[in-house]
Amino acid sequence: MRNWITGAFIFFATATLAQDTNLAQQDTLSPKEFLPDVTVVGKDTRHDMVQMPEIVGTHIFAGKKNALVVVNNVNGNVVNNTMRQILAKVPGIHIWESDGSGVQIGIATRGLSPNRSWDFNIRQNGYDISADPFGYPEAYYNPPMQAVQRIQIIKGAGALQFGPQLGGMVNYVLQDGSDIKKPLMAETQNTVGSFGMLNTYNAIGGTGKKSHFYAFFDHRNGDGWRNNSQYKTNTGFGTYTYRFSDKWKAGIELLHYEMLGQQPGGLTDALFKTDAQQSFRSRNWLNINWTTAAANIDFSPNTNSHFNLKVYGLKGDRNSIGYVQPITVKDSINPVTHQYANRTIDIDTYRNMGAELRHLLHYKMGKQINSLTASARYYKGNTTRYRAGLGDTGSDFNKENLNSTFPTHLNFDAENIAFAVENIFRVNKNLIIIPGARWESLSGTVVGRLNYNSAGDENKLSPTRKTRNFLLMGLAAEYHIGNTELYANTTQSYRPIQFADLAVNPTTEIVDPNLKDGKGLSADLGYRGKLGNFLFFDANFFYLKYDNRIGTITQQRLDSSTYNYRTNIGKSSSRGIEALVELNPFQAGWLGKKYGEISVFVSYAYTNARYDDVKVITKASNNTLVETNLKNNRVENAPQHLLRSGLTYFYKTFSLTTQLSYVSSTFSDANNTQTPNAAATVGLIPAYTVADISCAYKFRENYTIKAGINNFTNKMYFTRRAGGYPGPGLMPSDARNYFVTLGIKI
Repeated sequence: MRNWITGAFIFFATATLAQDTNLAQQDTLSPKEFLPDVTVVGKDTRHDMVQMPEIVGTHIFAGKKNALVVVNNVNGNVVNNTMRQILAKVPGIHIWESDGSGVQIGIATRGLSPNRSWDFNIRQNGYDISADPFGYPEAYYNPPMQAVQRIQIIKGAGALQFGPQLGGMVNYVLQDGSDIKKPLMAETQNTVGSFGMLNTYNAIGGTGKKSHFYAFFDHRNGDGWRNNSQYKTNTGFGTYTYRFSDKWKAGIELLHYEMLGQQPGGLTDALFKTDAQQSFRSRNWLNINWTTAAANIDFSPNTNSHFNLKVYGLKGDRNSIGYVQPITVKDSINPVTHQYANRTIDIDTYRNMGAELRHLLHYKMGKQINSLTASARYYKGNTTRYRAGLGDTGSDFNKENLNSTFPTHLNFDAENIAFAVENIFRVNKNLIIIPGARWESLSGTVVGRLNYNSAGDENKLSPTRKTRNFLLMGLAAEYHIGNTELYANTTQSYRPIQFADLAVNPTTEIVDPNLKDGKGLSADLGYRGKLGNFLFFDANFFYLKYDNRIGTITQQRLDSSTYNYRTNIGKSSSRGIEALVELNPFQAGWLGKKYGEISVFVSYAYTNARYDDVKVITKASNNTLVETNLKNNRVENAPQHLLRSGLTYFYKTFSLTTQLSYVSSTFSDANNTQTPNAAATVGLIPAYTVADISCAYKFRENYTIKAGINNFTNKMYFTRRAGGYPGPGLMPSDARNYFVTLGIKI
C-alpha cells in the first residue's frame, strides 16, 4: 500500500510539472486570482470579517459560501474563545455555550450538531486536529484565539477539497511571523477577569532575509462561574520557515497543549431555576494532552504553478474520571464506609498521521486564464479506547485504575486515500464556472473487548472492517457585477461511519452488515459584495439534504426477545436563508468624521431543519414492537432563528462595540419532547438573548488596553442538555462577567 501511495504521489507531481512553464512570461495574474498562504487579508483594515479571495494558496474558494474572520480585529472577548463574538458576523453559526472557559468549542450550522464541532472538518494551518476525522471527529483541542491570525470558513461545499464533513470546513490559521517586518519582535498580553480568570500570552517572532519564525506560550486558569468548574490550560507553539530561493521554501511547526478542567455536571430544570450556579458534582475531571507537528514544502517553478506538500502527525490523550450517574442520583458519602463511591475512569488515545500534496496551476485557454487545483491525500489513524476503569473514592484528578485492566478495551484503525480536482473556467470577464470531483477510498477496522461477563470471561467484539470507495461531485459558479457577484454551488458530501457505530455489544446490539456512510447534498444561491468601503453584504438561500442517518431501532427475534439494530434509519433536510449586512455611513462621505465613526451590522439565519423520513421502532409494555415515524419533526439542536447584531463606535485608536445575540428555542431530542424529563436530559431549550459590550484603545503605538462585559444583562440561560458526559442534565451558561487585557509589543 505504501509503495503504491508513494508512486501515486510521484506520478501526480511529475504529471503536473510537465505543464507549459512559459505561461508565466505571457500573463500576470491579479492579487485576487492568486494569494500565497502567508497573505494576511484584512490586517491593515478595521474589518473583522471579509469574503475569501477566489484562490488562497492552493485552494479554490470561488463560488462557495465562505468567510474570513480576522481575529486580530475582533473587538470582543478573544481570551476566553467567546465564539458568539468572534463568529458574530458569520450568519447561522449555532454555538453551545456550556463551557465558560472556552476550552471546549462546539459550533454547527444548518441544523447539524454543535457537539465538539464534529459536523465541521476542523483544521489548524490546513491539517486535521480533531481526534479522528473518520472514526471520532470531535475537536477536544482548539487553539487559543490570541494565537489565531484568521479563521477560514466554508459552509457546506468544502467536501471536495477537505474531505469528510456535512457542515463545512473551519481552518484556524495561526500566527507565523510572516507579517513581522523586523528581525525580532516580542509581545505580551495579560488578562484578568471574573471568577479568578488569569491569562498570559507571550510571543516572540521575527523575519530575516530568508526566514521567519514565531513562538508563543499561552496560560489560562480560572475558577469558573459555576461551583466545581475550575480549569487551567497551557499551550506552546513554535514555527520556522526558510526560503531557499524564489522557488523553494520549507517550514516546520510543533504545538503542545494540555488542559485540566473540573466538570460541574448537569442540573435539573427545577435546580436551574433555583440557582443556576450550583453544582452537585465535585469529583468529575477532564484532562486533555494534545501534540501536533507538521512540515511544509512549497515549490513554485514559475508564477503560474505552485506545489505544496504537507506532512503532519497528531498525538492526543483524553482522560476523564468522575461520578457520571444522572443528576437525580446523589454523589454522597456512604455512612458505613465514610467514603464516596468509586469513580469511573475513561481514557482515549489518538495517534494519527497524514500527508497531502496539492498543486495549483494557472493556464491559458483562448483569451482567458483558468486555474486548476489538484490534490492527493493519505491518512492513517488509530484510536484506542479504555472504558469503565475503577477509579478511587477521592475528589482530585487521578487516572490510576484500581483494577488490573479496563473492562472495555477497543482499537479503531482508519485509513484514507483521496484524490481531488477543481477547476476555475473563466468563460468571460464576468462569468466563471468551477466543477470539481473527489475520489475517496476509506477503510475502518474495530477490534477488542467490550466487557467481562459474570463468569469473568472476555466478551470480545467480533472484528469488523468496513471498506468502501466512492466519488463526490460538485459544481459552482460566479457572475461578477462590478464589486458584487452572484454565486451558486451544489456539492456532495459524506459523514463516515463512526467508531461507536461499529463497537456495539453483540448480545444486545447488532450492526447492519450493509451499514452505509451518511450522505449529504448541499446547495447555495446567493449575492454578495461591497460598495466602496462603507457597505458589505452577503445573502443566500441554502439547502442541505442528509441521507442515510445512522441510528438504533429495536428489533424482535423469533423467540420474542429483542435487540437494538444499528442501521441507516432515514433522512432529514435543512433549508433557509443566511444574510449579513454591515454598514458604515461615515466611510461613504455622508457624514463628517470629526467625532468619530459608527459601523453597524446585522447577521441573520433562518433554518427549517426537519426529518423527512426516520423510522423508529420501540418495545411496548406488552412486549410488542411499535413503529412510528419522525417525519416533519424538527431536527434537534437546530434553532429556526439566529440573529446577531452589533454597533461599533470608532474614534482614532479607540473603539467600542455592543453586540446582541438571539437564538430561538430548540428541541434536545428527535422526538421533540417539550416537557423536560426528571434527569433534564431531554426537553425544550428555551430561546434566549445575550448582550455583550467591549472596547479597545491603542496608545503609544505598542500599547493596547482591551476590556469588556459579557452577558451584561446577567441573563440566566442554557444551550444544551447532555445525555452523558459532561452532564448528564441541563448545562447552564455563564452569567455576567468581565475581562481587562493589557498588551505590549516591542
